[in-house]
Amino acid sequence: MSGRVFSRASSPNPPVAASAHGSTIVDTEGREYLDAAGGAIVVGIGHGRREVVDAMAAQAARITYAHGSAFTTEALEQYAAAVGSRLPMVAPAIYPVSGGSEAIETALKLARATQLARGEADRTAVFARWSSYHGNTLGALDLSGRLPLRKPYEAWLGRFGHVSAAYPYRAGEPGANALGSAEALASELDEAIADAGPGRVAAFIAEPIVGATLGAVEPPEGYWPAIAEVCRRHGVLLIADEVMTGFGRTGAWFGVDHWGIRPDILVAAKGATSGYFPFGFAAASGEVHDTVRAGSGFTHGFTYSHQPVGAAVAREVLRILEAESLVGASLIKGARLQALLHERLDGHAAVGDIRGRGLLVGVELVSDRSTRSPYPRAAKLVERVVRAAREHGLLLYSGSGNANGVDGDMVLLGPPFVITDDELVRVADGLCGALDEAVAALG
Repeated sequence: MSGRVFSRASSPNPPVAASAHGSTIVDTEGREYLDAAGGAIVVGIGHGRREVVDAMAAQAARITYAHGSAFTTEALEQYAAAVGSRLPMVAPAIYPVSGGSEAIETALKLARATQLARGEADRTAVFARWSSYHGNTLGALDLSGRLPLRKPYEAWLGRFGHVSAAYPYRAGEPGANALGSAEALASELDEAIADAGPGRVAAFIAEPIVGATLGAVEPPEGYWPAIAEVCRRHGVLLIADEVMTGFGRTGAWFGVDHWGIRPDILVAAKGATSGYFPFGFAAASGEVHDTVRAGSGFTHGFTYSHQPVGAAVAREVLRILEAESLVGASLIKGARLQALLHERLDGHAAVGDIRGRGLLVGVELVSDRSTRSPYPRAAKLVERVVRAAREHGLLLYSGSGNANGVDGDMVLLGPPFVITDDELVRVADGLCGALDEAVAALG
């Protein structure tokens, strides 16, 4: 038998993507799809940017690979210098890897190395939040708080602890594992750290704005300053997972910028290269970097870490974001998209909440607006919405289980920052139409 691709697609015969430009993907049959999801909330600068391809080719023509244990490269050093001024840290240092999950694993090990270098060998515990997503490698999955993803592998998980999701819309509901006030959330983390024992917790990790698992959920006012204070007081490293929220997605360079927070470690991927090359990094503050270097060092690495072609692509993407003011465009166009959605969906029987910042916008679906009751998982409402939208040439990103770990549906929108106003109207109209079709099909 000939070889096959282990497909991720839900359809047994997905269309074959042939080309892309701007906010549009074209398949081999010539059909166009408006990419309202940016793939998996990845593409910021738009598809088909020739200047990125040229930067990639130019670097590949010089050198494509040199092992990080033996060499650095101009591409890496230049990118680190360029991105450093945008990172919300003092004197940051980056550890480049191939993607988000690798970057999370790097951040975990870096947190441990930092605590060892501080002489805090008992600090082994790490806390994350329920209803979070940090990746699919085992360490990253163990941090993640999305129950359906964890369930098949629970026998291999359990090293890390979890506190409540910062999810005001469903705070206090059975199964939601959510709280709605900054005071309650900070107090819970404070107690969890204290209960773990003095000098036992190494780090706390969270997404500034929750992406794939809850659908662009912002924390309540005052949350991030309160959480940062708890971590500092206990000597716990604060890790910001900016894989989805970084590089302009929320209308700021990084999600934590909205609250003026400076994490000890920051994790980035996705928008760093806008999908043009597998690349991500864990960034350490100058204090963390210098502490680790002064200790026993950082025993870590991957075959494809410190990749020069990835760094060259990331640098060109960074240049485009700056030159075309695309971070500001994300903020403005995101507000426009939310306004369009409110015009069409406020009062819709199946829409409970519309939220987000910049071009990270979530729409939570419900069976009853007054009680916020979710559709049962068996109804597969969001799958019906996505399928109906795709049939009309609109690509959406979806999630489920957000209400209680099983039930609950949401649509997440994250189009390229170059999306036009006409296309934003098409996104809003298309989502509304797909939702109506899906609800009608359920009777």
